Amino acid sequence: MKQHSTEAKTAADTDRDSLMHLLGGRASAVDASVPPVVFGLAWLLAGESIVVGGAAAVAAGIAIGAVRLHKGARPRAVLISLLGVMLGAVIALRTGDAADFYLVRVVSNAASALVWMTSIALRWPFLGLVVGTLLGQRARWRRDPALRSAYNRASWVWVGQYVTRLLVFIPLWAVDAVVALGIAQVVLTWPLVAVCVVSSWWVLRRSLPADHPGVRRPRVAENAT
Repeated sequence: MKQHSTEAKTAADTDRDSLMHLLGGRASAVDASVPPVVFGLAWLLAGESIVVGGAAAVAAGIAIGAVRLHKGARPRAVLISLLGVMLGAVIALRTGDAADFYLVRVVSNAASALVWMTSIALRWPFLGLVVGTLLGQRARWRRDPALRSAYNRASWVWVGQYVTRLLVFIPLWAVDAVVALGIAQVVLTWPLVAVCVVSSWWVLRRSLPADHPGVRRPRVAENAT
């Protein structure tokens, strides 16, 4: 009995680590925070020059993209990330307000929160879509009522992540706190993602029945919709 309990715990830990890797990879989260930090530092050191800050951020984004591609990252993901940095720089240059460089982050987090809440309302929780796809399950997890319900509850943790960022970013953006926005970007990237992944995993496991085999083995109900 003790051996079975140990094996179950090991399997749970493995699944939790897999979820961390699939949804909250440390490298990608850290990389995402570099260009905004570089922008804030370059802007400050160059006498509050948006041109210098934007150029430095784009250069950092290109360097990170090159490293990601070398390590086998998908070109599309690298391009989207770089375009986000470039768009932030262009917006700041057009408005003449350095804080607007971070406006893309505000909008993307608001959009992400909306997408996740909509997926929950439609009973297609985004967490289940992402994990199910990455595990090669397609939509089989939806035919497991207990697993679908667990994904629904755990998805609210991710909504909370995006809302938390908005509650910090919007007031700082409103008062043009450029340096503070750069610092917030660091604190609310990898550390917050790590907390979110661990918390959503805990909610997911707690929401499943004690005898459920776990996220890798959905119990398919024939008549489930």
